[in-house]
Amino acid sequence: MNVRPYSTTDAEGLWELKRGFELGIGEGTGDEEKGPKYEAKLSDDYRERWLAWVDDCVAENDDCVTVAVDDDGSVVGYAFVLPASLAFIWDAAVLNEVFVAPDYRGTGVADELMAAALDAARDMDLPLDRMVLDVDRENDRAQAFYDRYGFEHWGEMVARDL
Repeated sequence: MNVRPYSTTDAEGLWELKRGFELGIGEGTGDEEKGPKYEAKLSDDYRERWLAWVDDCVAENDDCVTVAVDDDGSVVGYAFVLPASLAFIWDAAVLNEVFVAPDYRGTGVADELMAAALDAARDMDLPLDRMVLDVDRENDRAQAFYDRYGFEHWGEMVARDL
């Protein structure tokens, strides 16, 4: 397994994992409309805009997106820490996403990605030395993973449709 900074040659593999991340958000959490709502947004336009945003973030901070690549060259996981210019949103580093393909869960890939994400955050000039993330309280697997790394609940995010 090779864990390294993202490059544009990883775009297709990263997008496939992003789809898995988005479709997994609704799985087993929230109401029955959550999954279809996330699936509906994954249009070609969204794909192009999201990959362009990833490129912009990486142009600002090379280490903000880390990928795990298997021996065949397939992208099997990623961690995405928002660049330092966005740290003022929460006065902290923001762990935007961590996702590992199902076949690679439990193999240590997520731990390597988290280590890279924490290193990227430590290298940033942050208002406060902390990392925050948004995780569904009903996502027990993710909760257990973040608990292992010392993340604690800090406030609660609320949302509404526009």
